[in-house]
Amino acid sequence: MRLSDIKRILSATVLCGEDHLDREVFSACGSDFMSDVLAFVKNQALLLTGLVNPQVVRTADMVEMKCIIFVRGKIPGRDILALAEERDIVIMTCPKRMYEACGLLYSNGLRGNCDGNE
Repeated sequence: MRLSDIKRILSATVLCGEDHLDREVFSACGSDFMSDVLAFVKNQALLLTGLVNPQVVRTADMVEMKCIIFVRGKIPGRDILALAEERDIVIMTCPKRMYEACGLLYSNGLRGNCDGNE
């Protein structure tokens, strides 16, 4: 699924990386616990989270995610956006809660593989 499709499905707003919406992602993970992302996420491409701090970008970078979507309309600060731009990670925000955002993406064909059993 292309990031442009995800943007449309979630009614999201791109905060940085607009020129990378043609990137394709094959799986996603939703979590507010970066330790869980580090421990369980392998080969993910999209992170949905409500946690807004620079550690989210650092974590996403470590597991080679292409995009972070902040749910519940959260807007990261300029420092977080600058860090994401530096690491070539697309940042979006969407008004939906995490449960709904994950459900919409899943029902539109984007699967998760956080535990490796899927």
